[in-house]
Amino acid sequence: MRILIIITFLFIFTLKILHTEKCSKSASFDEEESIKSMYTESSNKIFKQIEDSLHSYTPCSNRSCECHLPIIERDLAQFSGGITKEMIDSVANKGTKYQIINKKLYRQKSCMFPLRCSGVEHFIKMLLKELPNMEFIINCRDWPQLYKNFVGTKGPVFSFSKTENELDIMYPAWSFWEGGPAISLYPTGIGRWDLHRKKITEIADEKYPWENKISKGFFRGSRTSDERDFLILLSRDQPNLVDAQYTKNQAWKSPKDTLNAEPAKEVSFEEHCQYKYLFNFRGVAASFRFKHLFLCKSLVFHIGDEWKEFFYDAMKPWVHYVPLNTNTKKEDLIELLEFFKEHDDVAKEIANRGFEFIWKHLRMQDVICYWRNLLIKYGNLIKYDVKLDDTLIEIS
Repeated sequence: MRILIIITFLFIFTLKILHTEKCSKSASFDEEESIKSMYTESSNKIFKQIEDSLHSYTPCSNRSCECHLPIIERDLAQFSGGITKEMIDSVANKGTKYQIINKKLYRQKSCMFPLRCSGVEHFIKMLLKELPNMEFIINCRDWPQLYKNFVGTKGPVFSFSKTENELDIMYPAWSFWEGGPAISLYPTGIGRWDLHRKKITEIADEKYPWENKISKGFFRGSRTSDERDFLILLSRDQPNLVDAQYTKNQAWKSPKDTLNAEPAKEVSFEEHCQYKYLFNFRGVAASFRFKHLFLCKSLVFHIGDEWKEFFYDAMKPWVHYVPLNTNTKKEDLIELLEFFKEHDDVAKEIANRGFEFIWKHLRMQDVICYWRNLLIKYGNLIKYDVKLDDTLIEIS
């Protein structure tokens, strides 16, 4: 009888163990399926964003700078009634004054940033034979000058970058030729876009094709904005996922200025190409690095859509680059990076489309074409007989 009771007890105990294991496996399975479901839902959302963006995207014409011309029309629309002498005089202190008189270029003697003025003048001088008499104000500062809520006479000012809150007329930045930004790797400024296009692309093709790139996010730059901090901190937490460090700038005084770390060495554009995922942040205004990153044929993550240059609007998020908000959470970025690691072919396709756009629609001839259209259309709005200002000097 005692033996029978023991056998019965052991049998019941065994059943309980089996039931517990079954429940545990079931719970584990349910948890696994839940994670898979969440991952699938996130992936599907990203796929849909890409698909919808591609569906609504109309590629630019192959004609020189045609995809950028709507920006000129938009920026000049506010002066459709014409530009008067009073308008020019009202904004004369917003930048450097220029005149074109009888196919010659004149400028006020002082220029706050000589190399920047030189970078602008390079393009204007080659177009002088095509341009009517006019005068205009070129802003070579890093930030725009005409705010929409400004009270008073609104005259035309040319600036390289702006947001929707400004009325400046965008022109191709001086840095397409020379004048900035200057760092130890580029002591006289980045300069010569035509040379960078050739050199960076050659390095990307010969040394860092897609299959040889490191599957990691990459960023090097100074701390011109704290919007970059989250990526730096993520890099410190997960160095296998992201390599992002702050470099020293002219205002650097201590490690506090590089988020409590010693500043990293600067990295050339060519060396950026060894990474699959490259990050672009605004600086004081739009970042000069943006166009260069695409030449690596890497996937560009562009943070924030507020600051623009003249060519930005012709590019489309999810078609040419991956857009991120300035308040993007660390978890969201990790999710995106893991998605593109999992779907390498999708990452490569977006990277290639970004490269193709910059390669075909941001050539030096497109920059010259933009300047030509901008100045001719602007000149046609001048409603007075422009007289030579004898305080200006001729730029030969």
